[in-house]
Amino acid sequence: MAAAPASRPTSRFGPEDFQLVLLRRMSDFQPELADRARIRLGASLAEQREANKRWQAMVRSPRARGALTRYRSVLGPAESVARRRIGDLECEALLWPVPLWPDLRFEVLAAPDGAVWNEWLVRAPGAAGPALATLDDLLPWSATVDEVARAFAPARPMEGTAPTRWRLAFTGPDAAGAPRPCVAEFTYGLLQRIAYEPPADRGSA
Repeated sequence: MAAAPASRPTSRFGPEDFQLVLLRRMSDFQPELADRARIRLGASLAEQREANKRWQAMVRSPRARGALTRYRSVLGPAESVARRRIGDLECEALLWPVPLWPDLRFEVLAAPDGAVWNEWLVRAPGAAGPALATLDDLLPWSATVDEVARAFAPARPMEGTAPTRWRLAFTGPDAAGAPRPCVAEFTYGLLQRIAYEPPADRGSA
């Protein structure tokens, strides 16, 4: 009896696969933008689903070696590593390029013991950020959490609706200069959408 053929080896999970994972999460807010970006990567929906499945398996595996080790394994050596102090704590800030967004970097903040404190997209060092003067400038995928918080200070951080999501509450001017309270929603640190609070009822007591 002939032996069963060997199974096809699983290809290495690399940077392109990781970008598909980012897009899978962003498609919850911006499906059309995410689909166009996926096509630029030359990946099918099935390949994106498989990449996300493999990523989740790595994250949840009881044999996982830690988040920082996982990122280094998937993304390769960091483009830059710098010491950063946050309050009384010191950490390492590691940056990796993200070809889909050449002006951005994927940043991981890691404690001395290797524990990951934060992981999101930030503006690349030296890259010009967007001009954010009014709420109309807050287009999907145009800005990072830090950029929106600085442009519309004071902004209040809010709990995200999932581990990869962040929210900021603030008041900013619309195109006519009128202040409007709103909440900006981010996935992996990149702006996805703005939700406006309904205007106050001026006729109420």
